[in-house]
Amino acid sequence: MSEEKTTEEKEKEVQIKKADVGDTINVVKGLQKGKKGKVLTVRDNSVIIKIGTHPQTGEPIKTVVNHKNYKKAK
Repeated sequence: MSEEKTTEEKEKEVQIKKADVGDTINVVKGLQKGKKGKVLTVRDNSVIIKIGTHPQTGEPIKTVVNHKNYKKAK
């Protein structure tokens, strides 16, 4: 079988512009809607972002956001 992508899959790739590590993004859907975060890890279908720091422990607050649910901040 051929590993060639269908035109539908190619169109999806063009539409979804993935963020890179270190980029700042705005979450536009989900529980964290309206928050900004810095991209820590990029996965196939999502990114892991840091949205803040816990005030008492100093640990980073992280969340996972699907590529369809954020936009790059300018």
